[in-house]
Amino acid sequence: MSYVASGTISMPGTKPLALRLKLLYEGLCEVMERFLPDEAVVEKVFFARNVASALSLGHARGVVLLSASVADVPVVEYAALEVKKAVVGYGRAEKEQVSKMVQAILGIREALAPDSADALALALCHVNTNTYLVEDKNSHLKGTSRSGAGNRVITQKNIRKVAKMITDRAERREE
Repeated sequence: MSYVASGTISMPGTKPLALRLKLLYEGLCEVMERFLPDEAVVEKVFFARNVASALSLGHARGVVLLSASVADVPVVEYAALEVKKAVVGYGRAEKEQVSKMVQAILGIREALAPDSADALALALCHVNTNTYLVEDKNSHLKGTSRSGAGNRVITQKNIRKVAKMITDRAERREE
């Protein structure tokens, strides 16, 4: 697993909501076209402190779900506690701890923007909690992620199992 890119889509807060949502949608579509993701991961809804924040989050979240759906990219959701536990090992970890762990896991030397760290933590959580499709030249070993989409990623969690399956198949062919 290696770090490819991260960033934020900036929208001027002075512009009308409809225009900001359009800019978000267009930015997400560009990301989908450029990186061709197999899956998208978003944070589950949490209860915001005030109604205005909850509405803004809901609008943006709807655009994220829509852009993934239009690109035929399955979406998987995780709660913040799940993400923190998967990345740091503690569900109540501070944002700074999560960011530092993301940097350490992915070998990123420069500081990450908080939104980038959150997005990468979601991706790491997803990779660390799922089994993925693994392809062998002679056969196909199948597994699926939580969303049902196939990937070509081997996680530390399942590498021993996959290696044993490949070894077992090779031994059966030799017999």
